[in-house]
Amino acid sequence: MAEAKNIIYQADNMQVLPLLAHESIPLIYIDPPFNTGKAQVHTRIKTIEDENGDRVGFQGKRYKTVELGSLEYEDEFEDFLGFLRPRLQQAYRILSPTGSLFFHIDYREAHYCKLLLDQIFGPESFINEIIWSYDYGGRPKDRWPAKHDTIFWYAKDPSNYTFNYDEIDRIPYMAPGLVGAEKAARGKTPTDVWWNTIVPTNGHERTGYPTQKPLGVLERIVRVHSNPGDTVLDFFAGSGTTGEAAARHGRNFILVDSNPEAVKVMTKRLAFAQPMVDLATKNLPTRKRQKA
Repeated sequence: MAEAKNIIYQADNMQVLPLLAHESIPLIYIDPPFNTGKAQVHTRIKTIEDENGDRVGFQGKRYKTVELGSLEYEDEFEDFLGFLRPRLQQAYRILSPTGSLFFHIDYREAHYCKLLLDQIFGPESFINEIIWSYDYGGRPKDRWPAKHDTIFWYAKDPSNYTFNYDEIDRIPYMAPGLVGAEKAARGKTPTDVWWNTIVPTNGHERTGYPTQKPLGVLERIVRVHSNPGDTVLDFFAGSGTTGEAAARHGRNFILVDSNPEAVKVMTKRLAFAQPMVDLATKNLPTRKRQKA
């Protein structure tokens, strides 16, 4: 591969994955398109004070909404599992002997994807189904509001994988008075249900990229399931959250996305990590392709 520790490829991930070294990556996180059947759009706006504006703010002042532009990608596949299969086969090949895959999906496809992952990794390699739960957005009145995503954790070797227990961030007890002052002060380890808000519209993390995932979720995965100096791979990299989590915790990253807008967002966001950005795939690895 290129000598750069951190690299962003603008390419179809199937151009890159077959050329990565066998059992070379300790941690892979992917957040593939969810196959929602519609375009994912995020419109960036700002507000300016205007007495005839369409919004009312503090002390009754009125503001006008101004659109700054939008980012969009299509999220529909005729054969979603057929699209994922060769990519997951490559992920299995690339994972190091103690490596883990974290596969992030929503309720529409989770059950189908679980069966596909079992076929490729083996059902014995399934370790956890993690539920990322959030509380934001609309609430329909004809069903329970869908406010969670699923993250499947598979280990290359279910008897030997990286799990840094001491790196788990602790969370408050719901009833601290029942556990005593010492335990309450220390907090408890999270379960397989992770409560974390989505990236707020006006939050400092916000990049403007559709479906951006919160840094806190990725930081937990990176800290616990890799070691300093390891390389983390995300081949549906989107806004680059995986890369930021890796870089801020002493890991290297390889990010792949075919969307020029995603690469533009990542390049700006990750400038502090000085990544090599390959816009023409001229710096792709040159080793021979290996079969899955």
